[in-house]
Amino acid sequence: MSTPQIDRLRALLEPLAAEAGLDLEDVRITQAGSRRQVQIDVDADGGVDLDAIAEFSREVGRALDDSDLMGSAPYLLEVGSPGAERPLVLPRHWARAEGRLAKIQLAEGGEITARVLESDEEGALVEVQPVKGRGRPKERRLDFAEIAKARVQVEFNRKDDALLDEAGEDVVDTDDADDAGDDGSHDA
Repeated sequence: MSTPQIDRLRALLEPLAAEAGLDLEDVRITQAGSRRQVQIDVDADGGVDLDAIAEFSREVGRALDDSDLMGSAPYLLEVGSPGAERPLVLPRHWARAEGRLAKIQLAEGGEITARVLESDEEGALVEVQPVKGRGRPKERRLDFAEIAKARVQVEFNRKDDALLDEAGEDVVDTDDADDAGDDGSHDA
């Protein structure tokens, strides 16, 4: 829900995020006891690291201190990333989720679990997973208008083909290594 204070805060933060190479994803203000809590989520293509978040947090703190947006009451500033189970709302979210599994609620009703294969400004090509492992995955094109809600799913036991390929390149054949520099004699 957008409020005038959130809108003013977004107007202050958007240029700072852009300058830092970040996308401002979410801004929330909540009451935490006698303090207000300002929660800001940022992201970037390829993700954000802790150093980028820390630097942006310092910039935001300075900007908020220099403005009158938060008034004189104390507040707690929390800057982070959207997290592992991020909602997929904008086309850039779908692009960043390529290769990931998503739970998708359809506007017409029903829900599917699908891997995001590719996306553009109008929709996404997904690979719908078979129900209870029966059958084969099927590709389906979804326009964003067909999607009521979508969220990335955490996969604990996914075997990432790219990582397996990389690991395979680094494996040393011990027979070849022995032949290359070992003359067969060893000191005991």
